Amino acid sequence: MNIDIIGDIHGCYEEFISLLSKLGYQKSDHSYTHPENRKLAFVGDLTDRGPNSVAVIKLVSQLVDSDQAYYCPGNHCDKLYRYFLGRNVQITHGLETTVAELKSLNKKDYQRVRQQFLTLVERSPLYHVLLDNELVIAHAGIRSDYIGQINKRVKTFVLYGDITGESNKDGTPVRRDWAQHHQGNEWIIYGHTPVKEPRFIHRTVNIDTGCVFGGALTALQFPEMTLVQVPSLQPFVEEKFRSFEQ
Repeated sequence: MNIDIIGDIHGCYEEFISLLSKLGYQKSDHSYTHPENRKLAFVGDLTDRGPNSVAVIKLVSQLVDSDQAYYCPGNHCDKLYRYFLGRNVQITHGLETTVAELKSLNKKDYQRVRQQFLTLVERSPLYHVLLDNELVIAHAGIRSDYIGQINKRVKTFVLYGDITGESNKDGTPVRRDWAQHHQGNEWIIYGHTPVKEPRFIHRTVNIDTGCVFGGALTALQFPEMTLVQVPSLQPFVEEKFRSFEQ
């Protein structure tokens, strides 16, 4: 099976549609299929910050429902899920843009989108292990020794990365560079931390190229390891991108 794994979309619906087209997907009955039966996969963070999170939720839900795609939740997905459940979450760090969209919907449309998203998250695993353990897709990555486990520690790692418990000046958590120490034979494809170019290191690839911050929306074609990108339509925000010491 050949899979096209797409990085963090964050409500950038136009770029998402452009990338599907560039990858060769064709629209059919409100969904998208590939003439060579390729499948899509999403590393999470479908919503927040960008201009059209609701449309992204609808399309990804349809793709997963029709067995055209794999999805695993990101930290923004987890927060929106808790918001939809009525939990006490802070409407900050991008969630406010999604909530504003949701509040503009009529009651029937709001309930439909809410149910689509709740179902999407509830039916999806925390991370995907595919192709006889050759490929792992996890939002912020995963340590090899965590693969196969589901517990609070693993969930925190998969959603937020290898956090230290400290905070940066902007309030984001300080994260260790776990990929630098990856020793496993599996390929781990992830996002979460915006980088200007996809980052390949020790059979890991970060494909969050900061579309919502003016970078690009990136897909990694597996097993070919080919990158396909479309440029962002959003303003460029330099300070949102992380650089790594190699």
